[in-house]
Amino acid sequence: MAGAGPAGLLFSLLVKRRFPDWQVHVLEQNSPDATFGFGVVFSEGALAFLERDAPDLHASLVARMESWPIQRIVHRGERVDIDGNGFSAIGRLELLRFLQALCREAGVQVTYGRTVSSLADLGEVDLVVGADGVNSAVRKSREAEFGTRIEWLQNRFAWYGVELPFECLTLTFRESDWGAFVAHHYRYSPTMSTFIVECDAATWRRAGLDRASDAESRAICERVFAADLEGRPLVSNKSIWRRFPLLSNERWSAGNAVLIGDALRTMHFSIGSGTRAAFEDAIALDRALGEAGGDVRAALAIFEAERRPVVEKLHAAAKRSSWWYEEFPARMARFDALGLAYDYMTRSGRMTDERLRETSPKFMARVEARR
Repeated sequence: MAGAGPAGLLFSLLVKRRFPDWQVHVLEQNSPDATFGFGVVFSEGALAFLERDAPDLHASLVARMESWPIQRIVHRGERVDIDGNGFSAIGRLELLRFLQALCREAGVQVTYGRTVSSLADLGEVDLVVGADGVNSAVRKSREAEFGTRIEWLQNRFAWYGVELPFECLTLTFRESDWGAFVAHHYRYSPTMSTFIVECDAATWRRAGLDRASDAESRAICERVFAADLEGRPLVSNKSIWRRFPLLSNERWSAGNAVLIGDALRTMHFSIGSGTRAAFEDAIALDRALGEAGGDVRAALAIFEAERRPVVEKLHAAAKRSSWWYEEFPARMARFDALGLAYDYMTRSGRMTDERLRETSPKFMARVEARR
């Protein structure tokens, strides 16, 4: 196993429980307490798969999470609440520590500070699981066999935190002297929130963020979102400005190597499904090994055949959501707060008016009242 992030640890735990005699070894380049970003968010119902397949884990995890029943859009200073669109969140480091403890109890061997640069570093093993993220060494070792494709979005974003517990997952759109910005923010503990700042490439350059230091970047973002941060400073944690990669692979396995999580495909953070999809990968791969009786080649075929159709639908929705963000400055200019909220909710093609009436009746009543 390469990578001791949430997906790698969950799969290791599940497969060790299923096959106690197996030696399960995880190699991780970072230290146990190293993590980037702040909180991990799950859409409402996104953990139902964990409740079904690992109820004890689900019960322990949910008890550690912050939850709320609505999502909020803020545009031109107006708030629009979307009922029935709840989320839950947990600190990424707390999630890792939770899974690390369970892996230790189960007998999973985790080695930290060990970089995997190629499959040769792993020696003779029966199964290699690449759970080593978007820059996966496992994938790069056999990139042609996996059929890797990467498309880079043009927007820039930086992942910050702030010591301010926001009421719910909120998208705050703000105009500035340099152009349009949007912040994705939500609490992940009673005192802390994630605060992701995003803007288009032209705004990023006009604001000088292409050449700003970390302190200067934070100062610019604090100025743009001063009304929302209530005087609190943004907190950095490797908070560099980056572009999002839309990554996918034509084939999910190559020989005895298989990819899961962000090593396999990326889900844009705007739909809150990246960690959910990675967890589901881990559960599906473990289940496939159980169905195949430990036969690795057969299990990898089962894993891809059963999981791919589900993933492709979610991946397509995530792509459509990411493209919506690529055009968000024009949408800010076109719509008022309610119009922008409706446009946002229907951006991926999964949410129809009929479904919105069922899931978000209060919000949809406002939309239809003005038609």
